Amino acid sequence: MNRLQKLTALDTRFFYWCNDLHRNLGLAPVSRFVSRLGDGVLYLLVGLGFALWEREQGVIFLQVGLMAFALEMPLYLILKNTIRRDRPCDRLSGFRAVIKPSDKFSFPSGHAAAAFLFATIMSAFYPPLAPLVFILAGLIGLSRVLLGVHYPSDIAAGILLGVCSAVVALHLWELI
Repeated sequence: MNRLQKLTALDTRFFYWCNDLHRNLGLAPVSRFVSRLGDGVLYLLVGLGFALWEREQGVIFLQVGLMAFALEMPLYLILKNTIRRDRPCDRLSGFRAVIKPSDKFSFPSGHAAAAFLFATIMSAFYPPLAPLVFILAGLIGLSRVLLGVHYPSDIAAGILLGVCSAVVALHLWELI
């Protein structure tokens, strides 16, 4: 078995472990709620709220966030449509996801990318909120595995994409 096969087997094993735990604890309603927090509307509302609340820093926070999402979204779409990894609910026989995924492919997780992008930008502008937003971002990513629509490695790739997009946007903003 080569390294990729070993990684895939480990990824699948961890996926099943998470889903068994999730089903045994009856966390579907909580996971659905947490996952919905990562659908995107919350990020825009928070950005607009800070822009209205703090005219100077809040407006910059919103602009940097929009720039980061403008960088992240095309990369996300290119990766998702190039790699074309089937979702666990479509690949694993006898397994059904708790929710219907919004698209066909799973890698990388757009929810994890957006959540960690937002958490990174938020922590740069409002450091006292960093623990809270990173915990929420982690829960959003985990909820996607628990709901059966992503493998753990999809979440890891989403985290990397989101954090990198946020860091690039923060650096670009400094140059402007």
